[in-house]
Amino acid sequence: MAARLLSGHEAAEAVYAELKARLQGLPFTPFLRVLRLGEDPASVAYVRLKDKRARALGYRSQVEVYPEDFPEEALLRRIQELNADSEVDGILVQLPLPRHIRPERVLEAIDPLKDVDGFHPLNVGRLWSGGEGLFPCTPLGVVRLLKHYGVDLKGKEAVIIGRSNIVGKPLAALLLREDATVTLAHSKTEALQEVARRAEVLVVAAGRPHLVGKDWVRPGAIVVDVGINRVGEKLLGDVHPEVAEVASALTPVPGGVGPMTVAMLMHNTLKAALLRRHGASS
Repeated sequence: MAARLLSGHEAAEAVYAELKARLQGLPFTPFLRVLRLGEDPASVAYVRLKDKRARALGYRSQVEVYPEDFPEEALLRRIQELNADSEVDGILVQLPLPRHIRPERVLEAIDPLKDVDGFHPLNVGRLWSGGEGLFPCTPLGVVRLLKHYGVDLKGKEAVIIGRSNIVGKPLAALLLREDATVTLAHSKTEALQEVARRAEVLVVAAGRPHLVGKDWVRPGAIVVDVGINRVGEKLLGDVHPEVAEVASALTPVPGGVGPMTVAMLMHNTLKAALLRRHGASS
């Protein structure tokens, strides 16, 4: 068996085509503001990519860059100014932040209606309670990628390895919304390999290169690799390439979930604009 590759680039292009169609005729242009502190190379690259994609879609986009030692209180004041700016639809503070800044204070300071990363506690609560809100981009991207390739999640046994607030936990909530049966596993899970082998849909977001080999995977399972680990000059996923021998479908690294994360940020920016103006996402 050779696993079908689930291309995030292909699925992302479908999202962008949909967004461009929805932008036609709108009486406003969505406006994204991104704040970056310091010159971490990965953050610089990610922010550049997000800004470029927003502009390519026709959004307004502006990046604000501050020094590594920018005070926490000054950052919070700037966020409040952007919250009060009626032209701004989405606010994103690029993570990780310098050590002297508490990320929970920053994320809670962003207006939930402008929280395009989906990390504000109010949006987290809305996600778990079945409400309407802005939800984290990577988990949204995983679900959208699976739907793009016709995966029906209803009734499927899904296992997520990784319980972070950014991926694992919100993805569990989103999969439950799709009527999947969800197990949220992690490094302390007993018999983790056996738990993984139960999955019809296995999502790995553990941050450990090549953690999951083919003996972890149920034959015919769909495997989504969220991991991006830099090892020397290479980018490796959390899933070993040998998994392609037993899985029916597999996301590549790079080129799988990564492009979908940016696509869903663009989705969230338009959704934020609509929610804030009209109280609806469509």
